[in-house]
Amino acid sequence: MANNEITLSAHSINANYVQRLEERVDDLESRNVFQDDVIDQLSEELAAHQHEISELKHQIQLVANRIKDVGSLSSDNENDNIEPPPPHY
Repeated sequence: MANNEITLSAHSINANYVQRLEERVDDLESRNVFQDDVIDQLSEELAAHQHEISELKHQIQLVANRIKDVGSLSSDNENDNIEPPPPHY
């Protein structure tokens, strides 16, 4: 009878151990799914930010080109408004 009790006790311990392992695996799988979801969200946000940065760089380049054009036009107008020096110079 003692042998049967030891076997049942060992079986009970083994079943408890297996149950705890299953719970831990389930917890890890849960975390893994959650982390995959967060990674996907962050990846989408990163792609959106990269697109926005690209658009902003393009807009800055357009503004810089317009400033150059206005600067060159105003310098041409300044040259037109400057009187030539008198002939005795």
